[in-house]
Amino acid sequence: MLPAHKNTPSGKLRARGAGVPFIGKPGPNNAITDVPGVEVGYCTLITGEGPLVVGQGPVRTGVTAIFPRGREHPEVAVYSGYFSMSGNGEMSGAAFIEERGRFDGPITITNTHSCGITRDATAQWMFNRLDPAKKSDQPFWLPVAAETFDGYLNDINGHHVKHEHVYAAFDDARSGPIEEGSVGGGTGMRCYEFKGGSGSASREVVYADTTYHVGAFVQSNFGKRHLMTIAGIPVGLEIPVTSDDVGEYGSIIGVVATDAPMLPHQLNRMARRAAYGIARSGGIASNESGDLFLSFSTANKEAVDTHAGLNSASFVGEAAMSAFYEATIQAVDEAIMNSIFANQTMVGRDGNSIPGLPIERVQKILLRHGRLTTID
Repeated sequence: MLPAHKNTPSGKLRARGAGVPFIGKPGPNNAITDVPGVEVGYCTLITGEGPLVVGQGPVRTGVTAIFPRGREHPEVAVYSGYFSMSGNGEMSGAAFIEERGRFDGPITITNTHSCGITRDATAQWMFNRLDPAKKSDQPFWLPVAAETFDGYLNDINGHHVKHEHVYAAFDDARSGPIEEGSVGGGTGMRCYEFKGGSGSASREVVYADTTYHVGAFVQSNFGKRHLMTIAGIPVGLEIPVTSDDVGEYGSIIGVVATDAPMLPHQLNRMARRAAYGIARSGGIASNESGDLFLSFSTANKEAVDTHAGLNSASFVGEAAMSAFYEATIQAVDEAIMNSIFANQTMVGRDGNSIPGLPIERVQKILLRHGRLTTID
């Protein structure tokens, strides 16, 4: 097992490192950054403790930024797809993606009441770097910004995320292994009533003698404990919720990237399959949940940036799609697990606490069911 499969850069244990068995072959980083060109950055805001004072804190939030083509080339669009499994959430730019099948600029993910700030800051950052009058399609930006709710731990009505925090996440963007857990937009989130947040995973797909990559990134903030399933085992039933735990409010944002050449209608299909990855771990797209999914392909760089005359683009044949669906489902499921495993208990406003996953207890349950792997 590669080191990046076991631990995050800071040493936090990932699901594979704890012995959870997964199918499919991950890329070297087992992250969305295994798709060449993709970069991820964070800005994490953790300050204060004690009673909530709106506007002062405590603060448990942040910003995640995902650059499809890297921070140095935010102006080059990507073909993309979008799917809403449950619409109790927000992802700006979705209407444009459904209309045109593409987007440009970085994706931002944050808390519910800061989604507008990250969207506007992205537009400002793009304007400062790139003259919109020189855009070949239209002289304005429609950034993709998404959210999940962190108000149980965070002073969400204090609006602590500012433009400079968005820019800090941009400046932090990098390829290679990435952090997971309570970082960036995932800082104040919970998943299956354990501490959740930011997670990622990837798969390799061989098609037509070429190795392609499918990477997933999630901001997990959904699920009820009794539904939690790990490696096919209903682990949540064996770790019941205590009186100190809190129920579900939703949601999850899922981003799926690939370097395989795909057209927007194929990427819409990829985005829909991300919902199966959530279902594999026990998600049901509950009434309170916003389950929103975005997919994109980094291929066809020239074609997606051509807006006049006749155009052509390459794409995988329909016979390839099932293999990519499988990779998407596997990567999303593992990304969710990584967001929980690479985490720990967090206390926020008013002393509210979300427990970290008891990893040793989970390992004993999986071992009893014959579902714990030997860690090399």
